[in-house]
Amino acid sequence: MASESLFNRGFSLETFSKATDLKKRLIFTVLALFVYRIGTYVPLPGLDPAIIEDLAKRHLSGGGLLGMFNMFSGGALSRMTVFALNLMPYISSSIIIQLFTMISPTLEALKKEGETGRKKINQYTRYLTIFVASFHAYGISLFLMSIPNGPVKIGGLFPVIAVPSLVCGTLFLVWLGEQITSRGVGNGSSLLIFSGIVAGMPVSISNIFELGRAGALSIFSVVAIFSVAIAVVVFVVFMERAQRRVAIHYPQRQSMMAQQGKAMDSNHLPLKINSAGVIPPIFAYSLLYFPVMLAGFVHTVDSDIMDAVMGFFTRGGALFSAVLVALIMFFSFFYTAVVFNPTETADNLKKAGGFIPGVRPGQATAEYLDYILTRLTTVGALYMSFVCIIPDLMQAKFGIHFVFGGTGVLIIVGVTIDTISQIYTHILSHQYKGVLKKAGKQR
Repeated sequence: MASESLFNRGFSLETFSKATDLKKRLIFTVLALFVYRIGTYVPLPGLDPAIIEDLAKRHLSGGGLLGMFNMFSGGALSRMTVFALNLMPYISSSIIIQLFTMISPTLEALKKEGETGRKKINQYTRYLTIFVASFHAYGISLFLMSIPNGPVKIGGLFPVIAVPSLVCGTLFLVWLGEQITSRGVGNGSSLLIFSGIVAGMPVSISNIFELGRAGALSIFSVVAIFSVAIAVVVFVVFMERAQRRVAIHYPQRQSMMAQQGKAMDSNHLPLKINSAGVIPPIFAYSLLYFPVMLAGFVHTVDSDIMDAVMGFFTRGGALFSAVLVALIMFFSFFYTAVVFNPTETADNLKKAGGFIPGVRPGQATAEYLDYILTRLTTVGALYMSFVCIIPDLMQAKFGIHFVFGGTGVLIIVGVTIDTISQIYTHILSHQYKGVLKKAGKQR
């Protein structure tokens, strides 16, 4: 396995300044994220802000499951704004559609149709997003209305206003994410979640220093917390860049190079330890969040049902952690199978005349790649599970919500690496265009 640095590619600031298309994309991305941050402060109509703030302090500040989703939304859930649902309904819908793609012949056939099929599947995902977002929005409306002397000030009219507002907020974020993907830099949906997490980190860091200054935490505890934070970030960066390089030989190409007196080039098939990225923990938390929304339909504030549900979904419990790890493991293997097909890769290698030394082309190559990928995915799933339960371990040790571990750091590191790669790709493309223009002028 090898760990590849993103910063050994060596492009200059002069090259960056000449890449006008990249600068336009960066400006568009920044403006889109600015619009998103403004939306996280636009409140739902008919609510008392003071009561909403009090509810947020009591239910969302402890770092539980709802607190984590509040972090994903950049604080929009705690302020009960039009972006309170964030992209969670869209992510849940993507999970459902991808699961059905593996068992439905119709969806599987659409997936194989290329760009046309992909657009159709995306359209189905949006339709399902409307349904899931409406379901979540109505559950939130019932929850807020059921609170005695609660924040709702317009009575039974509240769901009529709140449900369309929350659904439209989610659909707007889906559209904004697609615009960032096509006209900006990087994956739009990931950048939106990334910006929400980063926006809340300064407050969390200042809270730790404030606890240290007030004497609630010792100097040793503060140093230990930030030491663990740095170690977690370094560990995540290393694991996200680590890969197993499978040697590939192309006899025809190498024989031609030998005849020309050139050294044989080394070809490798890079297989990452974490091929699924941050998708497994996000999918896992999305599924865990769904029963909390479902409980909003059947509960009263002091009901035993809600207490039992929230008791299970309190982060740090042994049962909750076990379910979380199981879901992360499942989605790691599931999503890796979606993004990498050993049989298809083996067929492509065979068609190109390539082979893995010591392995026969065709089915044997597919089995060998599947064997390697299974082992890598197991390590990657265990690594993600460990990182995701670090906040629970730190909270049990120090009694505070640890913001430098778990899905938040996975998303921050993953999106940062992906964005840097996208920027490098645009700069490289600009350089190639410049070389081609110069060659055309010389001709």
